[in-house]
Amino acid sequence: MGKLTEEDKLMRRIEKRFNKGVVQYGLIEDGDKILVGLSGGKDSLALLELLARRSRIYKPRFSVVAAHVVMTNIAYESDMDYLRSFAENLGVPFVRYETSFDPSTDTRKSPCFLCSWNRRKALFTVAKEQGCNKIALGHHMDDILETLLMNMAFQGAFSTMPPRLVMRKFDMTIIRPMCLVHEADLIEMAQAKGYRKQIKNCPYEKDSHRSDMKEVLRTLERMNPEARYSLGSVEI
Repeated sequence: MGKLTEEDKLMRRIEKRFNKGVVQYGLIEDGDKILVGLSGGKDSLALLELLARRSRIYKPRFSVVAAHVVMTNIAYESDMDYLRSFAENLGVPFVRYETSFDPSTDTRKSPCFLCSWNRRKALFTVAKEQGCNKIALGHHMDDILETLLMNMAFQGAFSTMPPRLVMRKFDMTIIRPMCLVHEADLIEMAQAKGYRKQIKNCPYEKDSHRSDMKEVLRTLERMNPEARYSLGSVEI
């Protein structure tokens, strides 16, 4: 048996945590057809690759479709040819869907919320059109913990994004298969795999508190290296 390369070790580590999340939270079942929201960022590219690899395993049998939502009023320059070829090289069908939103229609909500909400609505539309019963989102462990800290700090709510969310009203289930995967490992994976970065010039990005919460999480980990696991064991 040949010696494992650093990339081999990285992928084993990621897939171990990925598979643990899938099994622990019952995210994939026989016959599932899963739509992946492929934004073009490292997280969605990694999610699509990890799901495509797992779909080749005999049990459970499931299929994957990739969808890229174009928000026409946001300056996001996607390399559509790259995203399409990335998906198709993994044996995954690719769908492009256009939509937009007007931030003046609801001043009670931030533009970031409205953009996210409209992207999510578009994914539901594509999922129904493609006959999918689940939508997979590329949120990793750091995203989930940062959302927990944001909700506690700004809303006084002890809640975050669940790994599995059944939406009976829409007959759809949202899953987050990378819920136990660390962002640091995904950054390494993106570099090792040579993922091409998409250009984003969002005029509202500065309004987000997520970057502040990343620093809060890093501070907690300096105080206690096991902080993320302590937080995660309570909430996820």
